Amino acid sequence: MNRKKLLLLLLLALFAATSVVSYIRMPRQQTTATLKYKPGTTAAPRSAQPAMVPQGADENRLHLELLDQQPARFGGYKRNLFKPVFFEEQKILPMPPPPPQPKPLPVQAAKPGPAQPAPPPLAEPTPVQRDMANFTFLGFLKKGNNKTIFLSSNKEIFLARKGDKLAGKYEVANVTDEVLVINSLADGGEIVIPLIENKPLAAPAQAKGAGSAVQQSAVPGR
Repeated sequence: MNRKKLLLLLLLALFAATSVVSYIRMPRQQTTATLKYKPGTTAAPRSAQPAMVPQGADENRLHLELLDQQPARFGGYKRNLFKPVFFEEQKILPMPPPPPQPKPLPVQAAKPGPAQPAPPPLAEPTPVQRDMANFTFLGFLKKGNNKTIFLSSNKEIFLARKGDKLAGKYEVANVTDEVLVINSLADGGEIVIPLIENKPLAAPAQAKGAGSAVQQSAVPGR
């Protein structure tokens, strides 16, 4: 309670001080003994215009005739604002001549070249080649001195070793790691076929020791 009372007293003292200062600084109406302009007199104009006032007229008189005068109209500016400043000094440059057109090149007749030889006709496969192309070499099995090769034909797997028959017309004469040697039962000709894994058997066109290739058709079998 003591603090609240003290704060209230301070506020009251501050209010009283501000009231006294406001009263002292309040503006008051001043008086003078003599007036600069007497009541009823006309004040002189601040700036005179002698050029517009007729000669011999009273300067204190209001000239209402000046209100009837029509102001001169503005004749406008005679120069084109959008025209270049130095248009008269500019000279139109002549257009450059077009470049000369290139002369067309003379067309040279193509010289006939030497006739290309016709490709040789593809030789038709012999019966032996057609028979062996039906077999695909898959791999071989070696057991001791005997080797057996795996052949596939028409989704069937065949085993071929020395002494077996192929297609009913050929006898296996020898099997190595690189070649398959077969003999034709018709004329006894020897045929050497290279062994390439996952490739069809590629027989030569002629059999060794035979006058011509075997002419019979083949049927896969052992």
